[in-house]
Amino acid sequence: VIGQPTKSKHPKEPGENKIRPVNKKAKPKTPKMKERESADPSLKSQSILTQVMDKGRFQKLAATLSLSAGQSVELRCKGSNVTWNYPSYLDTFKDSRLSIKQLDKYGQLILANSTAADTGEYSCWLQLCNGNKCRKDETKTGSTYIFFTDKEELFVPTPSYFEIVYLNPDKPAVIPCRVTTPSATVTLHREFPAEEIEADGTDIIYDVKKGFVYQHPTSDHKGIVYCKAESQGAPQISIKYHLLYVEVPKGPPSATIAVSSSRAEVSDSVHVICTVLGEPDVDVNFRWRYPGQESERPVIIQNFWRLIDRGTGQTTRISKSVLVVEDFEDRDAGNYICVAQNLHGETTVATKVELN
Repeated sequence: VIGQPTKSKHPKEPGENKIRPVNKKAKPKTPKMKERESADPSLKSQSILTQVMDKGRFQKLAATLSLSAGQSVELRCKGSNVTWNYPSYLDTFKDSRLSIKQLDKYGQLILANSTAADTGEYSCWLQLCNGNKCRKDETKTGSTYIFFTDKEELFVPTPSYFEIVYLNPDKPAVIPCRVTTPSATVTLHREFPAEEIEADGTDIIYDVKKGFVYQHPTSDHKGIVYCKAESQGAPQISIKYHLLYVEVPKGPPSATIAVSSSRAEVSDSVHVICTVLGEPDVDVNFRWRYPGQESERPVIIQNFWRLIDRGTGQTTRISKSVLVVEDFEDRDAGNYICVAQNLHGETTVATKVELN
């Protein structure tokens, strides 16, 4: 009842945390707190996300939070239909340390026994649903980047010891050597020739949440690099990153089709090959239509891809799908159609095989 008059005197900020000790509402410092919240837009955007502290206290979160690895963390987002986002590897490994629940008035995320690998962005937002269609409520979101500091692991651990980074001339490239300690001093180094690469703050910048960012990649940047971090102890080295320069036009696959022989004898083995040259990091899916398909004629289809250096400092991905007809028959004569699809669209190519 004590809270009722206060509630009617002024409207709550959107998503403002209502779970507070009652006696604090009578303190004169409360209005100042609200002025400070409204004056700082970053705090306003964090308003629906809170961290549960000890003894039932709640704390609104700033853009970053540092915790020691090993600690557990509980986050809450106000609302009856909350969606969460967190480091993807926790999903990949179906980590039992992570628990997400939706209660009546808030969503809850608990991460137990944290490790350096849990470092990353944790965010939430309200879903507005109408029937089966839902959309994100842009006015009610919360986000914080949590560093789980570990002096033994200055770099956020990764599942591999070597990563490929593609350098596209039309977009920034990120060397993702993220740290667990935001105060660590991080430098970028080329393996050969051995030298430190200066982050000038313009063409190459360092972002503690991302790593080193090449704003305008060129073929001069290709090669093998690594990062070095120092923080009150011996320096640590990151995994190695192989930078490959790419310059392939974006768009539907550039596909070609070839056949081992356009005229085949009965019992011959016929190979039809569909080939796509494209961006190294863009997957290609293949579909086939062929004469014996409706009669369920058995064929062998194999798909594979590899990276090739075109000799100009550029790297291209060559993707192939090979359809093999063994023991060619009369019903196998006709058009062989390959449909190659990527995220930009699809391309159809065809060739004909006749019976001699």
